[in-house]
Amino acid sequence: MFLRRLIHASCLLLIGHSLAMGQTTSSTQPEPSTGLQASAGLQFKQRGVASAHPLASQAGYRILQAGGSAVDAAIAVQLVLTLVEPQSSGIGGGAFMLHHDGRQLQVFDGRETAPLLAPSDLFMLNGRPLMFNDVVAGGRAVGVPGLLRMLATAHQQHGKLAWASLFEPAIELAEKGFPISPRLHALLKTEKSLLKDPQSVAYFFNPDGTPLPVGHVLTNPGLAAVYKAVASRGIDPFYTGEIAQSIVNKVQQHPSNPGLLTMSDMKKYRPAIREALCFSHTASNQKALQICGVGAPSSGLIAMGQTFGILSQNNKLSNDLNSIDWLHNYNEAARLAFADRAMYVADPAFVSPPANDWSSLLKPAYLQQRASLIATYRAPNAAAGNPGSTASSYAPMQDDVEYGTSHISIVDGLGNAVSMTSSIESGFGARIMVSSGERGGFLLNNQLTDFSFSPRDENGAAVANRLQAGKRPRSSMNPILVFATDAQGQRGPLQVNMGSPGGAMIIHYTSQSLWAMLHANMNAQDAIKQPHSGVGAANGPILLEKPLFSADTMDSLRARGHEVVQIDMNSGLQVIQRDAQGWFGAADPRREGSVSGD
Repeated sequence: MFLRRLIHASCLLLIGHSLAMGQTTSSTQPEPSTGLQASAGLQFKQRGVASAHPLASQAGYRILQAGGSAVDAAIAVQLVLTLVEPQSSGIGGGAFMLHHDGRQLQVFDGRETAPLLAPSDLFMLNGRPLMFNDVVAGGRAVGVPGLLRMLATAHQQHGKLAWASLFEPAIELAEKGFPISPRLHALLKTEKSLLKDPQSVAYFFNPDGTPLPVGHVLTNPGLAAVYKAVASRGIDPFYTGEIAQSIVNKVQQHPSNPGLLTMSDMKKYRPAIREALCFSHTASNQKALQICGVGAPSSGLIAMGQTFGILSQNNKLSNDLNSIDWLHNYNEAARLAFADRAMYVADPAFVSPPANDWSSLLKPAYLQQRASLIATYRAPNAAAGNPGSTASSYAPMQDDVEYGTSHISIVDGLGNAVSMTSSIESGFGARIMVSSGERGGFLLNNQLTDFSFSPRDENGAAVANRLQAGKRPRSSMNPILVFATDAQGQRGPLQVNMGSPGGAMIIHYTSQSLWAMLHANMNAQDAIKQPHSGVGAANGPILLEKPLFSADTMDSLRARGHEVVQIDMNSGLQVIQRDAQGWFGAADPRREGSVSGD
């Protein structure tokens, strides 16, 4: 108790100079734009990997060639991504893995948890929420990293190769080095908070404070040492041993923004294994499908299912995703989905779903009622609905900002598929680097900022996604597997494996791309190239991908009552799609992803 009070009091003292009435409501993108790359997709017959970096995709493919399963390959891919894409995901964060073995569909929930000492007002001072930028860098927002224990649990059930062998590609790259990409260099150029962490500075920057140049071969002996310990001894060093102690020390001893993570938190962390949440959908070619993903504490599949269900009520809806008709109807449907998201979605261990069933939010009758609220013009207010018999006792969560992630899609040729989205939240996470004492290491997450900063509204009603000890914050991550179904509605062959980074915009990136595949007859590569739009909050503006929409389009949306804002949108979609030749893999040209397979 003394440790909790001491660290909490010092946090309030150190950042109390900067207050705000709430988190910023502007929807920003997790990582700045770094331009487009050429990406034509890859045709392959039996097995393949789509991930956010060529070196990671190659590592996963290497594991598949050695006889590894989709889970084996996912582990190898993620270990490499921790090294080469440190700003987006890593072993200092968490993930959701959707796994299908040809029969069973499982969700491995490796989402971070709040420290057991964390109070619900961790991000409040004098009754007011702090600004995001006051809490993101440092130990205060660090949740218990869940990724490695989740991967180990999935490997115990579905791995084929030895655990240690999965670390070999990443250890080789960490010791021999990898060239700094233009994207990583550009992101380092815009990064300020990372310069406050001496270990990060020594790894990423020159002595004069400038980032290491494009092409510089960067070795990471600190991360290699961590990987060797975990490869040879299992996850104990990370959760109960010397690595865990290093994590706790860095969090608690942060010089300006210490946190509450303890060794007990690390030792007690366990992933959750859940059933997937699915909804039925009919494509324009009348093919019956089942679209499956992750339920609470993620809002991704629920919001996608609600949006699809609402749009499907409109028989006259154009399937031209750039038309005014489609843009208006899509974003009005999304506003309603985001209103339900703000009211209901949170860790199911702490909140009950409406009508005691998360699928109540996806029932056709409820979505038909929600669809009736959409008119020719923007509705003045999008409020949460009520799929149950009693009104919700929760207060809607205030608009928030969600940040970065990375996605991996894999099929292994043995009947297994993995769709996994992982994250350390903001770009470069909490800007705290941890290692085993050598240069380099891995970055810790700032996932606690995904909780509502205000635990209650002005009337005292609790927010479902408020911070509570041991709780998992709400997420927008949306790993998806799409299956054909037979006349009885039974699940058949896998059709699509996909996901994306992008904070709350993940919901739009995945929904719009999948809609384009199912209703505009696009292949995966063409679908993910389409311009993005979306709302970051139920009653916020429509965000349009800059500069891909015409002035006429924006004027037409304004004429229907919408506020329109243009922003860069840095989706990083990875998709594997079944076709007549086998499989087709696609990587988003907005980032540096790639596909490997045969």
